[in-house]
Amino acid sequence: MTRRHQQIAEALRRAITDGDLPVGGTLPSETELAAAHGVSRGTVRQALAALLAEGLIGSRQGARHIVLSTAPSQSFTELRSFAQWARAGGHSPGGRVLESARGAADRGEAALLQLAPGAGVLRVLRLRTLDGAPVLLERTVYADWIAEAVEALPADCESVTQALLDSHGLVFAHGEHHLDAVAAGTADARELRVRRGSPLLRVRRTTTTAEGRPVETSDDRYRPGAVVFTVRNSTQANPLARTPAG
Repeated sequence: MTRRHQQIAEALRRAITDGDLPVGGTLPSETELAAAHGVSRGTVRQALAALLAEGLIGSRQGARHIVLSTAPSQSFTELRSFAQWARAGGHSPGGRVLESARGAADRGEAALLQLAPGAGVLRVLRLRTLDGAPVLLERTVYADWIAEAVEALPADCESVTQALLDSHGLVFAHGEHHLDAVAAGTADARELRVRRGSPLLRVRRTTTTAEGRPVETSDDRYRPGAVVFTVRNSTQANPLARTPAG
């Protein structure tokens, strides 16, 4: 069954696409939307969070949401979410948590997550599969404020991004990605079924909320031949896209 916030988000998408809410215009306030749809402001925030993630609207503190585009853009969402990217390409995503433990942030983690050194974090080692084959090993460090919500997710949660949006209205709005190559360590080799020392594509990423609050930082390692990252440059935009290798 479609949830109420999803129905509201779809109604707003149609209004934007049809021109009822034109680019550059503002959306009704959260209070007005809540009254119009007979729901709480929390439900409205979840609907708006989905549109923010798609790049349809933007937000500024203390101001109403502004319409930015009539066409949803999933480039960041799909790059951030392995499951959403896989499904968009017609593939079947899967995976499971291998390890999960609380600990103290080291200096590097603290800097990326804007925490004091030694602050509490949650470290999760997660294996991702594509059509049943292991392709990605994620080493993700979550800030303490979202750790409990992540721990509550099932070990085989298909999309952490979507689950946190549905349960907490959390939007991963901004990200920074660094790509390089590393040699497979013992755990990499075992889980990705490659020889130790094999070259792996590594993506180090840090994502934040729309307000700039860091949520997670991660070291993601892809099996050789699993994916290709493509950058298209122009004076207007510089999107980064991920596609299956082949």
